[in-house]
Amino acid sequence: MQEPTILVVDDEVDLANLLKVSLQKEGYKQIYTAGSIQDAWTSFQQTSPDIVLLDVMLPDGEGYDLCRRIREVSHVPVLFMSAKNEEIDKILGLAIGGDDYITKPFSPKEVAYRVKAQLRRAGYQTHDTILSISEKTIQVGPFQLNADETEVHKDGVLLELTAKEIGLMACFMNNPNRILSKETLFERVWGEDFFGSDNTVMVHIRRLREKIEQDASKPFFITTVKGLGYKFVIPKEAQG
Repeated sequence: MQEPTILVVDDEVDLANLLKVSLQKEGYKQIYTAGSIQDAWTSFQQTSPDIVLLDVMLPDGEGYDLCRRIREVSHVPVLFMSAKNEEIDKILGLAIGGDDYITKPFSPKEVAYRVKAQLRRAGYQTHDTILSISEKTIQVGPFQLNADETEVHKDGVLLELTAKEIGLMACFMNNPNRILSKETLFERVWGEDFFGSDNTVMVHIRRLREKIEQDASKPFFITTVKGLGYKFVIPKEAQG
C-alpha cells in the first residue's frame, strides 16, 4: 500500500527533526520538512502531502496564511502546532480550515497519534483501494454520501467539504431527524473524549452550514436544539 506523505512546517529545526523521527517510528517514511511559508508552499506543490503539520508562528508570516492558501487548492488535513494556547487562537485555526490544533509543548507521540487519526478520518487509501469500493451510497433528502464516506453530493453536485465536515455529514445522514449532542458529534468525528469542546463543534457546524444551507444564518437542514445539540432535519417524505 502506498505510504502517505507528511509535510512538517516548523522553523525550530530540532523540533521538526524530532517529529520526523517520531513519525518514522510509527511507520511513516515519506516525511518532508520546511521552515518558512515560502519553502512550505514550494514543498506542498512538489510533494502533494496527505497531511500538513503547521506551526503558527513562522519567520515570514503566520501559518494561518499558508492554511488559507492550501484550502484554495486542497482539503488535506491541516494540524496546527503552536505555543499560543488561548481559546481564540484555537477557534481561529479551526475557522480558517484547520482540522486540529495542538499546543506546545507536546509529546511527539501525541502528534503521531493525531496524525494517524486524521489520516484515518480523511479516508486515506490508495487508488487501487478506491476503485474496489462499492458504488452504494446513502441518500437522505437531497444529499448523497458515498460508501467510504469521503464525498457528499447535494442535488447531484459535489460539495467541497473538509474531512471533519464530511464526518459530521456522515453522523447526521445516518441519524436523520434525531438530536445529536455536541458530545456525541465530537466523540464520533474527532475520535476523542469531549472534555467540553463546545467551540470546536460549533465552529465546524457553522462552516458546514455555509456550504449546505441556502442561508447559513437561517439553517433549514442543520438546526440547533437549545440545550441538547443539533438535528439534521429532513422531511419524512424526502428521506431515501
